[in-house]
Amino acid sequence: MAAEPRLSLDVLREQDYFSGQTKDFRRTIGLLAGVVTAIMALGAVFAALNSMYAAVAARGKEIATLRALGFGGLPVVVSVMTEALLLALVGGVLGALIAYALFIGLSVATLGQNFTQVVFDFKVTPQLVALGLIIAIVIGMIGGFMPALRAARLPVTVSLREQ
Repeated sequence: MAAEPRLSLDVLREQDYFSGQTKDFRRTIGLLAGVVTAIMALGAVFAALNSMYAAVAARGKEIATLRALGFGGLPVVVSVMTEALLLALVGGVLGALIAYALFIGLSVATLGQNFTQVVFDFKVTPQLVALGLIIAIVIGMIGGFMPALRAARLPVTVSLREQ
């Protein structure tokens, strides 16, 4: 076959052939997943902001007492950010465990172009878990930063008089 000039053959592995057939479909699914991730991340940032503002408001007297004892703004910021990051990390780990429990071994089939059926497996890989944890940490950082600054800037006298 290699000596016949009229034949133009490409030799591909089966996986490469089907991967080429579903390239546009995979690109569309990836784009939709990115949009959903961005929307959910935005909602998670607002939830983190709300939670951390509530935590700072509930501990106003404790924060003011620390400030009155001589702790500066930086230790207060560090403590609030540490809490936000730990909460985000715990949430990310729980999310990864739930995703693993729900999607391990799950296969989905769909009808592709030319009435071909596309079947793909959901896989919760260590790379995806790491990416999810990084996104959770970033959300925790963003969601905890403004409440941490507010906690550090609260006037001691006003905070001690509240409640």
